[in-house]
Amino acid sequence: MEILFIIIGAIVFALIVFIAYRFYKVKAKRTELESLRFNRIRPLYDQLKNETEISIDDILPFAQNILTRHDTFHLLKKHGKAALFPAEYFTLLKGAESALAVWLEFPTELDACPDEIEHIKRVTIDFDGNNNFIHYEVFKYRVDAPHWAAKNGWMLGVVGPFFDDSEPYHFAQATFSRTNSTADKVMPEDEAKWVHQNISMRR
Repeated sequence: MEILFIIIGAIVFALIVFIAYRFYKVKAKRTELESLRFNRIRPLYDQLKNETEISIDDILPFAQNILTRHDTFHLLKKHGKAALFPAEYFTLLKGAESALAVWLEFPTELDACPDEIEHIKRVTIDFDGNNNFIHYEVFKYRVDAPHWAAKNGWMLGVVGPFFDDSEPYHFAQATFSRTNSTADKVMPEDEAKWVHQNISMRR
């Protein structure tokens, strides 16, 4: 009996150590990537902080980059200069695309920015049965080898929920992707409904 308690204790201890390791590893990775995100837009931040004259030409490269687009808009908005954000990137879809890419790069299932990403469709859901509709934007994305997910081909990602009056760069709290949901096996409507039921409705 004493040996059994020792074995159980060892298993419990190993489990605690593993959970603690994963927690601190993810936390460290998140801190590292948050620093990386800030450093990507730091030149623009410095211009705004120093009140240097800024133009659309200064902003355009940051708006074009899928990994800096979302942060760039919110940085400009914070400094009262959102009107300078390039019009061609001031759309709900461009914001949603950037939000998904940033989410995928963070310590999530993919842990990388997609090499390609394409919008598939908007899925609309009557969330309370009373003709109150919310929308999810469904994308497909892929990564190149040697990333382990390259073999999956096109995977699905969902961004939302959005409402009829949602502005571009609205915070989409249910941005999510299951890397095993591939475009050749799962319909966009089904993936959006899964995210709605399992992510959005649980927050």
